[in-house]
This record gives sequence, structure tokens and C-alpha cells, in this order.
Amino acid sequence: MSRVLIMAYAIKSYVVFLAVSVWLAGFLLDIGTIRTSGADTPWAQAAAIDILLISMFGLVHSVMARPAFKRRWTRIIPEAAERATYVLQSSVLLAVIMLFWQPIPVTIWSAEGMLANSLIAVFFGGFVLIVIATFALDHWEFTGLRQAWSNVTGQMPTKPQFRTPLPYRIVRHPLQLGILLVVFSVPQMTADGLLFAGVMLAYMLIGLRFEERALLREFGEDYAAYRNRVPMLLPRLPLISKLKLKNWRA
Repeated sequence: MSRVLIMAYAIKSYVVFLAVSVWLAGFLLDIGTIRTSGADTPWAQAAAIDILLISMFGLVHSVMARPAFKRRWTRIIPEAAERATYVLQSSVLLAVIMLFWQPIPVTIWSAEGMLANSLIAVFFGGFVLIVIATFALDHWEFTGLRQAWSNVTGQMPTKPQFRTPLPYRIVRHPLQLGILLVVFSVPQMTADGLLFAGVMLAYMLIGLRFEERALLREFGEDYAAYRNRVPMLLPRLPLISKLKLKNWRA
């Protein structure tokens, strides 16, 4: 595959990623009943199908992120296209989830007025946090565009360095925190919406354990010290931190 074709492929992957992200926002907010329309599948069967869809996404997503798979995978595809392919498959599988999703029209909560507006603010705040988290490290590397561009210009890929820019000084995984805010902070939550959020939370917690092990192997004591200092997902409240500090000094 030529360098220009790899660059074009990475751009196409990025466009698909952006389109699916917008679709996901509408799906979670159920705009125009995009998620809850056509509820004719028995609830138990619907739940089984939905869990299977998310599990398929999680399995492929996790396997393709493992270093051992990447080493074998890049014998088949160019290394410069590996990250773009990862982003593309994630977007496609997420689209498959939304396309074949089975609604369960049982209302868990329905917020109105000020509470609904607050949840919407948290929802979009989660998306903003996701964007900030990717740009804080390197959004273009995260989406595979930098690797493709470096291949075009003939630049050697740089070795990963351990850095903790904001918001990584508040939590170790701000991107995942943003995802949790997005999936749980919706004004109208149905049973299938809660199922989506709950299964995603379970997958995320399992996946982070493997990711943290990989980061420990890659960055050693630097990451171990960082892990002891900074919480994984939930920021420490200033009052709680002060109380802990006082108890420690006592």
C-alpha cells in the first residue's frame, strides 16, 4: 500500500469515527426515538442480543489493543495503518451495535426541567472531557492520522514517553471517565439504555485492569508512582483529601 493511500485510508477512518461519534450522541439521547423505536422483541431476548453486541465490540476492541496481536497484525498490514484500522474497526462495531440494538421500553428515570438541563450539561461535558483527554496527549496519534502522516513525510515514529498533562493529573483515565459521564447522564433512561451503560462500565473496568498492567510494563516505576498518587476514574474531592491528610498526620 502506498504512503498516499495509507494517508487517505487514515483520513477516511477519521471521518467515519467522527460520524459514528455524532450518531452515538443521538443514540444515547434517543433523539427522534432513534434507539427506542420498533420495540417488538421480548425483553429477555432483547437483553441477550444487546449484551452479545456489546460483548462482540469489547472482545475485538480488546484483542486488537494487545501488543502481541499488534506484532502479528502489522505483518499483514502496514504499521502506519495499524492505528487507523483500530479506530475504524471500533467505529464500525459501534455502528453495528446501534444498528441492531434491541430496545427495552421500560423507563428507569425521566428527568424534566432543571434536572434534565443539568444532565444534558453533564452529558456534553463528558464529550468535551473525551476530546480534551485525547488532545492532551496526542489526538492525531490517538486516531492514527499522525502515524499515516509520518509515513508520508518519512519521519521515524517517536518512542512513547510517560506524560501526565491535565486532565491526567486529576484521574489516570479521563477519557474513560468522559465515556461514563456520557452513557449515564441522559435525561430519559430506559432499561436498554441502562443496560448499555452498565455493560460498558463492566467492560471498561475489566479493560482498564489489562491496560494498567501494560502501562506498568512499559513505564515501570514512573507509572507505579503515578498510580499511587492519582485515582483511576473518580477524582478526589478536596474535602475528602484534606480529611485523609489529617488522619495520616495524626
